[in-house]
Amino acid sequence: MPVGVDAHRWSTFPGERTLVVAARTVTSTVRVLETLPSLLCDDHRVSVVFAYDPTSAFNAGVLELLHDAGCRVMPWEQLGSITPDLILSASENIEVPKGDCPVLVLPHGVGFQKFVPDSRSPGERLSGAVADSLLETGRAWLAVSHPEQEEQLLAAHPKAAGRTLLVGDPCFDEIVGSRPRRDAYREALGVAEHQRLVMVSSTWGPTSVLGRLPDLLPRLLAQLPCDEYRVGAIIHPNVWSAHGAWQIRTLYAAALDAGLLLMPAVHAWRPALVAADVLVGDHGSVTLYGASSGMPLLLASFGGDAVPGTAVHELAAVAPRLDPRGDLLRQVDDVVRGHPPQRYARVADRAFAEPGHALARLRAVLYRLLKLPEPASPPPSALMLPITDPPLSPVTSWQATTVVTEEGEEVSVSLSRFPAAVCGFDEARPVPPGSFTHLACTSEERDRRLAESASVLVRSRRAATSVEALRWIRNTLAQLPGSLIAASAVRQGVCLVGLRDGRVVEASATGPAGDPGLSATVVYACLRAGHPLDGSRVTLRVGGVRDEDVVLRLRSALPAR
Repeated sequence: MPVGVDAHRWSTFPGERTLVVAARTVTSTVRVLETLPSLLCDDHRVSVVFAYDPTSAFNAGVLELLHDAGCRVMPWEQLGSITPDLILSASENIEVPKGDCPVLVLPHGVGFQKFVPDSRSPGERLSGAVADSLLETGRAWLAVSHPEQEEQLLAAHPKAAGRTLLVGDPCFDEIVGSRPRRDAYREALGVAEHQRLVMVSSTWGPTSVLGRLPDLLPRLLAQLPCDEYRVGAIIHPNVWSAHGAWQIRTLYAAALDAGLLLMPAVHAWRPALVAADVLVGDHGSVTLYGASSGMPLLLASFGGDAVPGTAVHELAAVAPRLDPRGDLLRQVDDVVRGHPPQRYARVADRAFAEPGHALARLRAVLYRLLKLPEPASPPPSALMLPITDPPLSPVTSWQATTVVTEEGEEVSVSLSRFPAAVCGFDEARPVPPGSFTHLACTSEERDRRLAESASVLVRSRRAATSVEALRWIRNTLAQLPGSLIAASAVRQGVCLVGLRDGRVVEASATGPAGDPGLSATVVYACLRAGHPLDGSRVTLRVGGVRDEDVVLRLRSALPAR
C-alpha cells in the first residue's frame, strides 16, 4: 500500500485493515516473508506495508531482502504517524510506537532456547522474549510452538502470563511435509544417489560450531572422499549480516574450492536440510529442526547460552558428540549406521505441538487480532518447499589414491579422491599400504601451481572429435611438462588418454558416469603398477560404493605438431 499522511489518495486497493510488518533483522524478516503469503493470499481486505527498523546490529541485508521480495517499505519513524490495525514481527526486540493496536510476535527460531546479548544493556536476555515494557501495555501476543515454552517464558518474564498463543511451527511443518521431494532437492544440489550429504549447521556467536571450530568445514572436506560425500554449510543469517558475504567466502575460500555447498543466507537452507543425510550442528534452531525431523546428528558444539530445561538442552543430553580432532569419516559413518529413527522423538514432542496445523492456527490468530472473519477458503496447509538454485561448487583438482589388485586375469583399481584445495587439513587420513597417490587437475583449475604439479590433467569439456581431443592432449602436455597424462572425453563413456611418451590409450567405461577423470586415474594406476595398457578390462571401485568396468585399448601415438 502507499504510505504517508494522505496515502488513501493514491491507493488502488481499498483494504479494510492495515497490517504493518516490523522488519529488523534478516532472520526475523525472512520468517515473516516465508509465512505471511500463505495466510493472506487472495484477501483484498488486508493491506500490508513493511516498516524497516535499522537499530539491530544485524540489520545489514534487510532492505535488500525486502526490495528483492517486492515489498512496500516505509521508514520506522513514519510508523508513529499511521494507525495500523496490527503490527506483526518475528523480532522480539522492536520498539513499537504508542497506540492501541495489538502486536503479534512470531518466533524466528524454536522457542526460548538460549540467552543472547541484550542490545539495551551490557547483559543478556532470553531470546524470543519481548521487553517487559511492551508486555505491560497488554498489546503484545507471543506465538509459541509448544505449551512448555510458556513456562520457560514465564520463568524469565512473569508479565508474559496470559500473553502466549499456541500455534505450532510452520517452518517445521514445511520441513517434514517436504520429504517426498527429497530426491529433487538432492538433484538440484548436485548430490548423486550414491553420495551422502553431510550438512554443517552453525548458529552465530563464539559458542557456535564455526565460532569454536572455524576449521571444521575444510577438515570435513579433506577427510571425506569427494566421490562418496558432499559437504554443505548452513550459516545463521546473523553471521552473514555481521561479517558480510565477502568475509565468509574469503575465510572459506579453500573449502569452496573443495566443493563446499555454502547455502545462501535465506530460503535455501530448508530444502538443503531435507536433502541431507547427516547433520553436524550446535544449539541453534536448525539443529533442532533437523534432529526432530529424524536426521542423524553429531553435536559439534553446545554453548553455555542454551537454556536448561528446553528441548534443545534435552537434545544435547541424547545426541552423540563429534570429536573434531578424531577420524571424521568414521564418526559420520558410525552415526548413520547406528541411528535409530525415533532417537529424537521425545525432543520433537517437547518442541513442536500438533505438527501439521501451524498455518491454520496462525491464520485464525491473525484474523482474530485483525477483527476480521477468516476467509471462506480452506485453512492453509504446509506447502512443500521450492527447489532452489544450487550454489556453484565445482572441484577442479584433487589428490587421488589408488590401490591396484591383480588376481589371475582380474585387475581392479580401488580409488579415493579428496579435493586438493584442502590437502593441508588431512592429517588424520590414513594412506593404504602399497597405494599410489597423485595430483589431478581439470582444465578449469585456476591455481597455476597445482596445474604445473599435477600428474594427470583432464579436459573439463568433451571434445567434439577425436582430432580435437588429441590436439588438446598434445598441447597440454607440451605446455605443462611436469604432467604425465592428459585426458579428454570424446563421447559418452569414452575418453582418450595421452601419455608423456606419446602413447594414446582409449578408455571405455561401462558405467553410467563416464567421468574422464576416473578413466585417466585407471590408466595412471595401471601405468604405475606396470599393468598392460592394451586390451585390459579393469574393474574400478570408487570408495566401495560403486563399481564400473574400464576397457583399455592402445591407439596410434600422438600426432606430431
